[in-house]
Amino acid sequence: MTAQTAAAPGVTAGAGRPDRAWPCEGPMVLGVRHHGPGSARAVLAALDAAEPRAVLIEGPPEGDALLPLAADEGMVPPVALLAHAVDDPGRAAFWPFAEFSPEWVAIRWALARDVTVRFIDLPAAHSLAAAADPSWGDEEDVADDGEPTLRVDPIGVLAEAAGYDDPERWWEDVMEHRRGTEATDRAGPADGAFAPFAAVGEAMAALRERYGHGGHAHDLVREAHMRLRLRAARREFGEEVAVVCGAWHVPALTARSTATADRALLKGLPKARTETTWVPWTHRRLARRGAPGRGYGAGIGSPGWYAHLFSAPDRPVERWMTKVAGLLRDEDRAVSSAHVIEAVRLAVTLAAVRGRPLAGLGETTDAIRAVMCDGSDVPLALVRDRLTVGDVLGKVPDAAPAVPLQRDLARLQRGLRLRPEPLERELELDLRKDTDAARSRLLHRLRILGVGWGSPESGRGSTGTFRETWRLRWEPELYVRVAEAGVWGTTVLTAATAKAESQAASATALAEVTSLAERCLLAELPDALPVVMRALADRAALDADVGHLAEALPALARSLRYGDVRATDTAALGEVAAGLAERICVGLPPACAGLDADAAAAMRPRLDGVHSAIGLLPQAEEMGGRWADVLRRIVLRDAVPGLIRGRAARLLLDDGRLADGEAARLMGLALSPGTPPAGAADWIEGFIGGASGGGMLLVHDERLLGLVDAWLTSVPADAFTDVLPLLRRTFSAYEPGVRRTLGELARRGPAAGGPVRAEHGVPGFGAGLDEQRADAVLSVLRLILEGERV
Repeated sequence: MTAQTAAAPGVTAGAGRPDRAWPCEGPMVLGVRHHGPGSARAVLAALDAAEPRAVLIEGPPEGDALLPLAADEGMVPPVALLAHAVDDPGRAAFWPFAEFSPEWVAIRWALARDVTVRFIDLPAAHSLAAAADPSWGDEEDVADDGEPTLRVDPIGVLAEAAGYDDPERWWEDVMEHRRGTEATDRAGPADGAFAPFAAVGEAMAALRERYGHGGHAHDLVREAHMRLRLRAARREFGEEVAVVCGAWHVPALTARSTATADRALLKGLPKARTETTWVPWTHRRLARRGAPGRGYGAGIGSPGWYAHLFSAPDRPVERWMTKVAGLLRDEDRAVSSAHVIEAVRLAVTLAAVRGRPLAGLGETTDAIRAVMCDGSDVPLALVRDRLTVGDVLGKVPDAAPAVPLQRDLARLQRGLRLRPEPLERELELDLRKDTDAARSRLLHRLRILGVGWGSPESGRGSTGTFRETWRLRWEPELYVRVAEAGVWGTTVLTAATAKAESQAASATALAEVTSLAERCLLAELPDALPVVMRALADRAALDADVGHLAEALPALARSLRYGDVRATDTAALGEVAAGLAERICVGLPPACAGLDADAAAAMRPRLDGVHSAIGLLPQAEEMGGRWADVLRRIVLRDAVPGLIRGRAARLLLDDGRLADGEAARLMGLALSPGTPPAGAADWIEGFIGGASGGGMLLVHDERLLGLVDAWLTSVPADAFTDVLPLLRRTFSAYEPGVRRTLGELARRGPAAGGPVRAEHGVPGFGAGLDEQRADAVLSVLRLILEGERV
C-alpha cells in the first residue's frame, strides 16, 4: 500500500541487482492490517517478487536482538514481544504475532534468506515512559483550535465509502479472501504482487489528506522515528528496502520530510529502562483490543477463522465446514457428510446473493446455524468459542531471555507436570500425595506473589482438608506479573517469603496479619512464619476492638487446621488463637449492645465466624461451653439488637445447646405484642434468615412456623409495610421447593395433632427413635470414612 510502486504512474525502476530490477523508485512500503491473512499472503508474494536487501517491521527496536529466535524450531506462534520497565515491571506492553500476521511472515521470510530485518517503531523505552502520563493514549486528542478530535477508523471510512455497513466484511472482501492469483492473472508477476498495496496505499493517502492524523496525534511521533530508521536503512542498503507497517502509516512514510524536523518531534521524550523478551500468546487473547500506546491496539474477533484462511491450501469453505462437523460430532451431535455438503452450498449461495466474492465468516456462520445446529445458537456458541476464536497457545524456546523467577517457575511447572494452559480447567489435589502437596504449595506461593494462575474453589473437600480444588487458567499477562514479582527474589520460594515478610511488617489491621498467617501456612513458608507470628502477636496485643478480634479469629482457626494437615508446627499460632478467643468471650456481649441496624448487620457475620472458629480450636471442647454461655448472655440481653439475639439463639439451637421448647419460648417472647414489629422482624431474620437452613427448620417444626404465622397475621396494617421488605429478604433466600412447602403448610393451618417428638411433644416429629432405620446408614458411613483414609 504505497504510492511508490511499479503500478504507480511516474515510477521508474531503480538500480537494483544485476539479476533483478528493483520494482520501486524508492523503498517498497507495504501497508497491511495487523493479523490479516490476506495481507500476510500479499506481503509474502511482494517479498518473493522484489527480494529486498533489508526488511523493516513496525515494532520496538529493543526487539532487534530477539529477532533470530523467530527462526528457532521451538518458536510456535502466536507469540508476543513483551517489553516492561525495569523499575516498574507492571508497566509493560505487548506486540503479538500470529502465524497469519504480515509482520511475522516478513520476519520469517527475511530470516530464512539471511536478509537483514529490523524493528523501526518508537522504542519501548519511550512509549512505556510516556504511557505513565495520563494523557498518553487518550481516546481523544486536541486539535489546533483546542477542540477535541475523535479518532478516525480508516477501515470503517473506506468501507462506508464502498457501500458496506460492516468494516470487517469489506476488508474480508477486498483483502482477506484474496488467494494471491487474481491480480497476477491480470498483470505481470511484479504488478500482481504490488497491486493491492498500491490501491490501499492511495486510499490511505486520501484519508490522511482529509483527516490529518485522524485523532491519532501520538502516531506523528511514532512515524517520525520510523522515518529516521528508514533513512538509516537506505544509507546502508540503498533503495532495496521493504517496510511492513500498518496501512495508516504508509502516507507518512512516503511523504517528504527532513531528518531535522523528525528529530524535533522526538526531542524531550521521557525514557525508561526496559527489558524485552518473547512470551507465548493465545488466540483468545489476540481477540482482545489492547490499550493505545501500549503495543498493538489492534484486535481481531475471529483469530481461529483467520488462521484457517491463511493455512488452508484450497477450498477454505469446505475445509471449515469439515472442522465444524468434527467439533459437533465430538460433542455428540448428529452431523453427517450430507450436512457438510448442504452447509457449503448454502454458504456459497448466501455469498452470491449478498454480492460477496467468497463466502465469509458471516455466510458460513449462518449456514452452520441453519443446517448443522437446527437454528439454535447454543451449539453455535461452541463453534465460536472453540474454532472461530480458539484456544491455541504459542510456545517460546528456552533460549528466550527471562527473569530468574520465570525460569524457576518454568522448572517447577515441568517438574510438577503442571503445564500452563489457556483453557480454564479444574484441578483436584490430594494433599496426602507428595506431588499434589507440592502443586498446592506452588499455587499458594504464586497467589502471595500476585500471580493469579489458579484460584481455590469448593470441591469434594473444602480448603483446609486433605483435598483442594483449584480452577486454573494461564493468561499471557501473567508473564508481566511474574516479572513484577521478580523484585522479591530469584525463586518462587524466596520471592514469596520476602513478600510475605514485607506484608507482615506493613500490615496495620489485625485481620490482615491473620489472613497472611493463613496464606503462609498454605504456601509452606517456614522462614516467613516467625516474622508473621511476631507481627500477629504485636497487633493482637494492641488491638482492643472486639470486632477486629472477631474478624481475625476464623483465619487463625483455619490456619491451625491447615497446619495439622501439612504437619506444620503451629504451637505459637494456637496460643495466639486461644488468647483471642478468651478476649472475644469477655468483650463480645457488651460490644453487641446498643448497635444500630448497620452495625448489627456487620456484627452478624463476625458472630458466625467466631462460632465456626471455636469448633476448630484445639481447646474446642473447653471453649465450646464458654462460648455457649456467651451466646446465652447475648440472647437474653434486651439491649442487643434483635438480629444478633435471633442469630445467637439459632447457633445455640444448631449446636444442641438449646432445647426446641426453649427456642419456641424465645421466639414467642421476641414476637410478643410488646415488641415493635421491626424489632420482631429483625429477630426472625437472625433466627431463620439467610442460607442457614431456616426454611427447613420451619418445615419440620410446625410449632415455630405457627409462631411466625401467628405473629405475621397480627402485625398492624400500618406497620406491615415497614417489615415487609425485611421479611421478603428473609424468605426469598430459601429454595423454591422450601418456599412452596411453607406456603402449603401456612394455608393448611396449624396441625391439629399428628406425630410428636416424645421428649418435647413437638408436632411434625415421630415418637422415639427408629433404631433399625438408623443402623441402615452405618454401612454407608463406613464406606465414606474408609475412602477418606485411602
